[in-house]
Amino acid sequence: MNPFDYEVDILPLSAADGGGYTAVAPELPGCRSDGETPQEALDNIYDAIGCWIEAAQELGRPVPQPRRAAA
Repeated sequence: MNPFDYEVDILPLSAADGGGYTAVAPELPGCRSDGETPQEALDNIYDAIGCWIEAAQELGRPVPQPRRAAA
């Protein structure tokens, strides 16, 4: 599975939360990351998705198929 096939939501963080941006992969429970810029958050979440998939496979857990088709 390709991490780039998964939907990613990027949202700004409040100043109280340290600023920057958070990135979430809604199809993969608990898979999130952050960054100072939207691009950094996006780069980081793709790394996190790859790690999430690898860990799930090592544990024998199912990995959801991406909901969206790759462009």
